[in-house]
Amino acid sequence: MFSRLLLAGTALLSVCLPAAAQDAKQIVRQAVQTELAADASDHSRWLYYEVDRKPDVKVRQWVAETNIGDLKRLIERNGLVFSKEDQRNTINNYLSDSSAQAKARRSGAHDDDQAAQMLKMLPDAFVWTKQGEQGNDTILRFKPNPNFDPPTWQARVFAAMAGEMKVDNTQHRIVSLQGRMIHDVKFWGGLLGSLQAGGSFDVERRQVGGGVWSITETHVHIQGHALIFKSISEQEDDVKSKFKELPPQISPVKAENMLLAQND
Repeated sequence: MFSRLLLAGTALLSVCLPAAAQDAKQIVRQAVQTELAADASDHSRWLYYEVDRKPDVKVRQWVAETNIGDLKRLIERNGLVFSKEDQRNTINNYLSDSSAQAKARRSGAHDDDQAAQMLKMLPDAFVWTKQGEQGNDTILRFKPNPNFDPPTWQARVFAAMAGEMKVDNTQHRIVSLQGRMIHDVKFWGGLLGSLQAGGSFDVERRQVGGGVWSITETHVHIQGHALIFKSISEQEDDVKSKFKELPPQISPVKAENMLLAQND
C-alpha cells in the first residue's frame, strides 16, 4: 500500500514520537488495512430502508443492491407519497434502461474509489492521539498533520479537519468518524471557490450481519462553494436501517419483488 520511501519515513518518525502517539497511529493503520481488506473480499448484497434529507429534497425509500446497480423503491419525495404502481413503474424504468444502469455503476465505482483513497490517507493526514476507551471501542483524536501534502483538492478539504474516531477493539473496524473543518480552504486563492471553517461531518457504522459492516448514518454540513466539485459543498443527513441480506447472485426481478414486499 505504501512506497518504500513512505515506509522509511514512518519508521524514522516512530523513533521520535512518544509511545502513546505510536500506539494511536498503529491503531489507525490497522483499522484502515482491515477496512480495505474487508471491502475487497465483500461480495454481499443488502436490502435496507433509507431516509435522505438535503436542502431541496427529502426522500424515503427502500434500496436493494444488485449486479446492475441499486434498485430504489421510492416511497415518498418532498411529502408526496407514491402509489405501489408508481413505485413499480420507477423500478421497471430503471430495469429497462441500460444507460442508466451503466451510469449508476460508474458513479458507484467512482465513489468507492474516492472513499478508498481518503481512507488510505487517514494514518498520515493527521496527528493521532489516544483519548481513551469506551466499552469495546478505542477513542482517538485527530488534528491536521502540518507535514502532510494533500495530493488532491478533495484531500485538502479532508486534511483541514480535526475530530474523533472510534475503533472496535476486537474486529479493528471503524465505528465512527467525526470531524470539523478548523480553517477555511480556498482554491486558487478563492477564485475557484472556498469552503468555510466550522463545517462538519459525522459518519456512523455498525455490523449489519454476517461480519459485514456498513455506513448507517452520514451527516455532512459544510458551508461554501467550490466550482470544481460541487458535491463537497453540501448539507445532507442520510440514515439507513432495517438491513436484510440478499442472496449474492439475486436477480433484479427477485430483488424488485422483495423491495415491493416491504412495509412502508
